[in-house]
Amino acid sequence: MTALTGRQVRRRYLILHGLRWLPTGLLIPVLMLLLLERGLSLPQVGFVAAAQGLVVLALELPTGGFADALGRKPVLVGAMLINLGSLLLLLTADSFALLLLVFLLQGIYRALDSGPLESWYVDAALAADPDAPIERGLSAGGVVLGICIGAGALLSGGLVALDPVGGISALTLPVLVAIVLEVGALATMLLLLVEVRPAAGVAALRGSLRAVPGAIGGALGLARRSRIVLALISVELFWGFGMVTFEALLPVRLAEVLGDPDRAAALLGPTASVAWLASAGGAALIAYASRWLGVPISAGLLRILQGATVVGMGLLAGPVGIIAAYLLCYAVHGASNPLHAGLLHRQVDGPYRNSVISLNSMVAQPAGALGGVVLTSLAAATSVSTAMVVGGVVLAAAAPLYLPAWWASRRAPVPAQPDPTEPDPTQSAPSGSAPTESGPAGSVPTAVEVQGRAGR
Repeated sequence: MTALTGRQVRRRYLILHGLRWLPTGLLIPVLMLLLLERGLSLPQVGFVAAAQGLVVLALELPTGGFADALGRKPVLVGAMLINLGSLLLLLTADSFALLLLVFLLQGIYRALDSGPLESWYVDAALAADPDAPIERGLSAGGVVLGICIGAGALLSGGLVALDPVGGISALTLPVLVAIVLEVGALATMLLLLVEVRPAAGVAALRGSLRAVPGAIGGALGLARRSRIVLALISVELFWGFGMVTFEALLPVRLAEVLGDPDRAAALLGPTASVAWLASAGGAALIAYASRWLGVPISAGLLRILQGATVVGMGLLAGPVGIIAAYLLCYAVHGASNPLHAGLLHRQVDGPYRNSVISLNSMVAQPAGALGGVVLTSLAAATSVSTAMVVGGVVLAAAAPLYLPAWWASRRAPVPAQPDPTEPDPTQSAPSGSAPTESGPAGSVPTAVEVQGRAGR
């Protein structure tokens, strides 16, 4: 095997990362409307989305052991094959049972796909140059992510608007294109991804899986001892629950106002593209804005502002107002992510850093599943507007959880230290499972999917 240079590793990572997210952008504007077109009710949509989230929750850490022991490439190949199978099934599935199977397969895919590509990039870059500036590559990956999701969403909206293929639903066409793109992504990955280190074998896999309970226990112990860490992780409960509003209910709300699901899907394509740019702009500007009030207060105010934008989406009567609130919501979301992550990193030191960050990511899964069930059921029983207002209030209710970090910022901050009586998970804990950025290529976006992961 020919060793790759640092530049080659970075270029290949960005290509693969972009192809990983492009199909996702195609599905974002149409998925919710497609499920309703296939006959699912809003509560059923919430149930299948919750099922996917629970599968990811159960498998996220254990699947990291597979990537560590068997190698990144085999795990990614298996993940992409499962994804292709789920998308092929989504192409024709027209019953609750089949669509539930689609989402369960997507859960397995997302768990397998969580981390290996990024881990491969870091391993390969450091193998090429121990002093490689890997942060630049990961940052560039975030830019590529936004561009590719935006491009996919724009393409999806165009396909629905033009409806160029007769005999197939306009909402189904983006799924077909996503399948084609995913096949291309798989072929490209097989060609470009070169393993830097060999798989460690079955014994290492067993060791990684045995270390999972210790890693989780250590992270939970650290959260129990630090009220700041506990409060910051608890923010994810409100965040994951409330994100259902602008990820799953917004398309339904817009279709309700316009009176035409196809028009809503066509409009959401370019709107989602602009939303991702707004998110990137929010992330870029918040570094300067937070200097005035400090990071904890800024983070808390952003939670309130995002809740207000969601309430606006639920109450405003026209599509222009709803879309404007949607774009502002995304800008706030993009600004909130780096502040929250920065606060959490500053409170964690020692061997439990990765475990705590993973725990923070995992908390959003059951919260999103609960939000999917509760808010979609509420929308069916009352109205979509009512459900969005409730979700917006829940988002804003997380703001006080930043107060412990603010109180600590007024004193000399002391990072939380690990308990020496607890096991050290870094000895054999799986590292291939990193906090996912929202989701895999072509994956079915759900309540804690793309938007909630990007940059978090």
